[in-house]
Amino acid sequence: MEAEAPEPGPPPGGGIRAGDDLRPSRKQAKVADVRRHGQPPGLKDRRNEEHWAGRIYMRDLSPYFSWLALRLGFSPNQLTYLMMLSGIVAGVVVSLPLAGMGALWAALGGAVLIQVYLLLDCVDGEVARYLRQTSVAGVFLDRIGHYLSEVSLLIGLGFAAQGGWHSGGYVELGLVAALGAALIKAETDNVVVARAKSGLPADPAGGDRALRPRSTRIALARQAASMLRFHRIIGAVELSLLILLAAGLDVALGTGTPAATRVLAVAVAAVAVLQTLLHLISIIASRRLK
Repeated sequence: MEAEAPEPGPPPGGGIRAGDDLRPSRKQAKVADVRRHGQPPGLKDRRNEEHWAGRIYMRDLSPYFSWLALRLGFSPNQLTYLMMLSGIVAGVVVSLPLAGMGALWAALGGAVLIQVYLLLDCVDGEVARYLRQTSVAGVFLDRIGHYLSEVSLLIGLGFAAQGGWHSGGYVELGLVAALGAALIKAETDNVVVARAKSGLPADPAGGDRALRPRSTRIALARQAASMLRFHRIIGAVELSLLILLAAGLDVALGTGTPAATRVLAVAVAAVAVLQTLLHLISIIASRRLK
């Protein structure tokens, strides 16, 4: 989540010092040190930023891989680039022109690569915090990585539903869903841009109250949509698991066509379009632009 900045020279003994905070050097760090310095208190409680998979299992696993990355000399930027690569390759693997068990194995490969993507998304931030190398550039690269990975997976789903690397209606649905996913993220990011250009702080006053629409009806609709969580099916982790499930159903049905995968492609495109509109309305109706 954060990127590399010039690393200060180590203090005597090889530790990393900032103020009175002395921690072992990257070669001497232990997993417990990574947990202490790479996972700040309340990290798992950041509901709007921390993915549910991170809270449930990935943040328990990631310190071991962060420790390994520190020992091997990886920088936060390098880990972020690997995160991007794993997410993009996941979409390519899912799109492979295979059928039957081949398509199921491709879907499984995509799901595994997305888990690697999620792991690296945790590891780059933990390494950056441990080394005190967080930066604006790191946040930017992290955001771009999420854009690329989700777009790649949605386009891959379109080709998988089409049944090959050729144009068709399902490929177009995948492109529509990818555009919607990118626009949703752009809508969120442009709130910060609009506030910055207006000379306002990035976060509006009022905390969570500022996120709620001023209209009671819109607020209730937003709450209902949030409870249903249907928007999550266009997220990389959830979508990769749904693609795997759909591929399994296609094998079980034995119809010779990716019927379940096609149903998923239609549903994902519909959700992406609807969520793009609802998200835009929710932002305009809230206090985030005030």
